[in-house]
Amino acid sequence: MRSCEITRKTAETDIRLSLNLDGSGKAEIASGVGFLDHMLTLFARHGKFDLCVTCKGDTYVDDHHSVEDIGIALGQAFKQALAEKRGIFRYGDITLPMDEALVLASVDISGRAMLCCDLQFLTEKIGDFDTELVEEFFQAFCSNASVTLHIRQLAGKNSHHIAEATFKAVSRALRKAVAIDPEAKDEIPSTKGVL
Repeated sequence: MRSCEITRKTAETDIRLSLNLDGSGKAEIASGVGFLDHMLTLFARHGKFDLCVTCKGDTYVDDHHSVEDIGIALGQAFKQALAEKRGIFRYGDITLPMDEALVLASVDISGRAMLCCDLQFLTEKIGDFDTELVEEFFQAFCSNASVTLHIRQLAGKNSHHIAEATFKAVSRALRKAVAIDPEAKDEIPSTKGVL
C-alpha cells in the first residue's frame, strides 16, 4: 500500500497528515483555514487519494503559515508514499474547465523540485483567503515532493473558480502520474534507473 503519515510541529503549526495514493477520494480535513479545507477535499476526491489533515496554526496572524506548512507536509507524504517510484507512469496532465475558468496542469514525478505557475487572480481574496497563497501552497508541495509542476491559467475571471480549477487539475494530473503502468510495473520510469 502506497501510504504514509506525516507529523510536522513548529512554533507556528502543528500538523498531522495521512495520505493513501491508492484510495477512493475520502477526505477528513480540518486545516483551520476554511477555503483550504474546501480545496483539499476537492484535491482528494479528484485525485482518488484518501487524505486526512488536521492543523492547529497561528491563523490569528494570518493563514500563510498553515497553508504553506500543509503544502510541505503533503509534499513529504507524496514523496514517502511513492518511495522509489517503481512502475508509475511518471507524467500526467490535464486541461480542466470550471465554468468560465480553464486551467492546465502538467506534472513530472522527476525527483527535481520545480513550480512554474501562471495564475492571474482578479481579486486579492476569496472570502478571507489570500489568493497568493494558492501558489505558496503548490511551491511548498513541489519543493517537498520533488516534482516538476506547470500550472497555466488559460481563462477565468472568478477567483474561486480559478483556484478550484487549479486544485482539481493538479490532483487529476497527479492521479495519472502516480498510477501504476501495467506494462512497466517493475520498472523505474527513467533511463537513469532512479528518480
